[in-house]
Amino acid sequence: MMRFTPDRGQGEDALQLAGSLLLAHPSLRDSNFKRSVVLLAAHSAEDGALGVIVNRPLDQVLGDYDTELQGSDLADVPLYEGGPVGSDQIILVAWQWSPGDGTFRLYFGIDEAKACQMLEQGSGFEVRAFLGHSGWGEGQLEEEIDDDSWVLATLSPDLDAQQGLAVWRSILSGVSPEMRLLAEEPDDLSMN
Repeated sequence: MMRFTPDRGQGEDALQLAGSLLLAHPSLRDSNFKRSVVLLAAHSAEDGALGVIVNRPLDQVLGDYDTELQGSDLADVPLYEGGPVGSDQIILVAWQWSPGDGTFRLYFGIDEAKACQMLEQGSGFEVRAFLGHSGWGEGQLEEEIDDDSWVLATLSPDLDAQQGLAVWRSILSGVSPEMRLLAEEPDDLSMN
């Protein structure tokens, strides 16, 4: 399976991070991002970055959140906390792993009609709804990475195989032996 890796643009010093995962470093205590996994959909040095937190299910589906969607194809789409920006807005996202050719296809910010079409066709796409998103201005994410607030990782099928904190622990554990130890660290160190 092909995994996206952070790539340096041609002739540029800035990382191109779209298609990567940002894992909150275990020392990051900001409640907006503590132990989060962010799927970056867009990134540029000039415009900043945009993504959604993929490991914070709200234990609701769209039909529970918006009664107008009950009875529609979108009623059973799971709802996640996408981030602190625009937390009153819903973003529909769909992705698909293709093990045969080793690709990951991502549709970010699709409209309701496209999401319904994907669901009706049984296309194998994972369709999720996110309340809000995560965003960074020009140079902000790069600075946070330099300050070790984030750990970069390649895409992982664990996005679909696990939920919540288990996603963060699993992917972070695969980064390095040091990160494996930190991922298992309890919140209350006296419990260690």
